[in-house]
Amino acid sequence: MRNIFFISDTHFFHENILKFTDRDGKIIRNFQDVTDMNETMVANWNAMVRPQDKVYHLGDVAVGVQKASDFTGLMGRLNGHKRLMLGNHDHIKHPAYRAFETIELWTGGKFKQYGFVACHIPLRYDQMRDGEFNVHGHIHQNSMDDPRYINVCVEHTDYLPVPLEVIIAQIKDRRI
Repeated sequence: MRNIFFISDTHFFHENILKFTDRDGKIIRNFQDVTDMNETMVANWNAMVRPQDKVYHLGDVAVGVQKASDFTGLMGRLNGHKRLMLGNHDHIKHPAYRAFETIELWTGGKFKQYGFVACHIPLRYDQMRDGEFNVHGHIHQNSMDDPRYINVCVEHTDYLPVPLEVIIAQIKDRRI
């Protein structure tokens, strides 16, 4: 049986993100360096995701990649059948993006039976035609002030992919 997972905003190879702070001046990603960040996320991903599972990456996979072979190699190490919901930092012409079986803007009706749509940037509520909830990324450590938005940026998930069952449970708990 295949499990389904969601993750967003890994920003693999993004050195500058290690300097980003929240409103209180606290470092958002507390890693020694990019290698530490990348390796932690690869290990976390592979600890949860089996080769036969599906992973919906909700965008911003990598930023500032210096060597194409490093990025391609990293993507090859990640378990699962990967699908990308395009983010604002994704450059799909890069060869590493061939690791994704599909590249789309949003999940469309794929999760309508569960009441949500998944994409990179939070949708306006009137755009959520395939459900009343929006699983999204893009806003990193921040949150939407509305229970219908579920942020799966790695800063919210302890750098782990989120299983579909967890999303379904959150929706059940948040129904108004």
